[in-house]
Amino acid sequence: MSEAVSTAANMMRWGGATGVGSMPGGDARETAKTVTGTFEGPAGAGMPYLAELPARGPGADMIGRTAGMLVELYARVEPSGWRLGDRPGRDTRRAASWLGEDLDALEEFTQGYEGPLKVQAVGPWTLAAALELRNGEAALSDPGACRDLAGSLAEGLRTHLAEVRKRVPGATLLLQLDEPSLTAVLRGQVKTASQYRTHRAVDRQLVESALRDVMAVHDGPVAIHSCAPDVPFALLRRAGADAVSFDFALLTERDDEVLGEAVEAGTKLFAGVVPGTDGALSDPAGSVMGVRTLWRRLGLNPGSLPDAVTVTPSCGLAGASPGYARAALAHCARAARSLADNPE
Repeated sequence: MSEAVSTAANMMRWGGATGVGSMPGGDARETAKTVTGTFEGPAGAGMPYLAELPARGPGADMIGRTAGMLVELYARVEPSGWRLGDRPGRDTRRAASWLGEDLDALEEFTQGYEGPLKVQAVGPWTLAAALELRNGEAALSDPGACRDLAGSLAEGLRTHLAEVRKRVPGATLLLQLDEPSLTAVLRGQVKTASQYRTHRAVDRQLVESALRDVMAVHDGPVAIHSCAPDVPFALLRRAGADAVSFDFALLTERDDEVLGEAVEAGTKLFAGVVPGTDGALSDPAGSVMGVRTLWRRLGLNPGSLPDAVTVTPSCGLAGASPGYARAALAHCARAARSLADNPE
């Protein structure tokens, strides 16, 4: 077994709970303190992550943050959204500055930390659906632009991961690619600039190939996240994803077969079972009852649950209140312990 595959396999046994990515508010230090304080601990307790704070404005949002990582491609904010341009500008510099602030805060609160650590970035297809070309159409409309974007993203991620390793040298990194638009890309549901038509569906082999190329920059495990319906589990597994992160409430029984195959093949499930916006939280055991039910329906060994499933919120927590976000992360950790203590 190669070192990279071995690392990925080991990673899949770590971290009973984690967050998806975004958090409310704009205080990087307070957020890093919350995230590390909730998930640091004995092996299996949880997986801290480099949080995103989109409330700070353009450049701290999911698309802007990743656009700021691109190599030799630059983006700026237009009234219609993020648009590719010829040179770095204020918006790109702001994105880099906020990312640096977040890294400083993470480094401060992970002194001496050894264990799993998750970092997130937007994947190539959601980025292609969101970034505009000079003519105002999505980069998705131009196959050449999609190739250039994926290549630039890969190089940017290589640099970003190296920076995180330097700041938290004891961590084993898991890279999460956020692909909420992936299903729409595959089905030809991404609207054109006029909003009257949609871009044609992208060939599944091309989608798979680009994902594989971007994931290849990381020599450790990679998760792909989508909180949209109909996550293409089989495609993501073929592309080489070690884990798939999804909103558990959106599963249907037609997903059973592909989920069972994924689990048996060693794919980790990041099950989003805790609501991402303010509301009443059930008891921790109740939050993972659906996961136990799924396992019984699939005929899987209940003893495999703690290793196969990481508990998360259903999606990012940017739309939640700070108090609820803290409670939701703590609830994920308690729910994961419930799953480990009583997988039946």
